[in-house]
Amino acid sequence: MLTKQDVTDLIYERKRASGLSWAKIAEDIGMSEVFVTSACLGMNTLPREKAEVLVLNLGLPQEAAVVLSEYPTKVFPQAVPTDPCIYRFYEIIGVYGQTLKELIQEKGGDGIMSAIDFDMSVEKVPYPKGDRIEIRMSGKFLSYNAW
Repeated sequence: MLTKQDVTDLIYERKRASGLSWAKIAEDIGMSEVFVTSACLGMNTLPREKAEVLVLNLGLPQEAAVVLSEYPTKVFPQAVPTDPCIYRFYEIIGVYGQTLKELIQEKGGDGIMSAIDFDMSVEKVPYPKGDRIEIRMSGKFLSYNAW
């Protein structure tokens, strides 16, 4: 019986062996690069038909399609990951989290940004002092309910 982590490991293995990018894997099944990458890492769910195409394209065991189409539990193994790339996001939230909250509230009203109805893009862009990584996140505004 395959777990989400088993499938992620198999995908990494096949991705490395084939030289495919996340963008190409996503393009081949007709979905967003961000969402497909997240699903391949076990943090989102692929529609069954898309999971079956991905399994066929990467030569994964058929059981992987079932696992890819199951809802994840999103259990995070560490409070703050030690990977420097991921840790920086925690640092950004630590420094700018309250600022983001205040600006979301001021510009949008009393509410939050959805992490479910959500879009994101990641690009490397030229910059005079050295290239930058540009991350654009867009989530549906959700008003707080007044009970």
